[in-house]
Amino acid sequence: MPQITVDYSATMAAAFDRAGFAEALHSATVEIAAAKPEACKTQFRRTEDTLVGFEDEGHAVVHVMIGLLAGRTEETKARLTEAVLELLSKYIEDDGFALHASVEVRELDASYRSARTPARSAVRPGR
Repeated sequence: MPQITVDYSATMAAAFDRAGFAEALHSATVEIAAAKPEACKTQFRRTEDTLVGFEDEGHAVVHVMIGLLAGRTEETKARLTEAVLELLSKYIEDDGFALHASVEVRELDASYRSARTPARSAVRPGR
């Protein structure tokens, strides 16, 4: 927790500072939603095809989904949503496309569990 997924159009790949955005996003999530820094995990998923209305050119879409454990107020989730939209505008350069940005902060289902295994060596003993 938090589980963060960022879907973004391939057309904006070069204009999107994903590493900088993730670092700033993690900081905002820690500050606003009281998450632990080491618990913040972000995955970026590049989508090759983007269609807005009937147009497939000149647009880029980015959607950020943040899953938090239950207990955050609606005000906290709204503050985090607004902060993420602001961060997107800082970490995506204007590259001549119309940017469609959205954010969803939701509670993870009660069934959510996570596990972490220690780093595995590239070379296994005895091989």
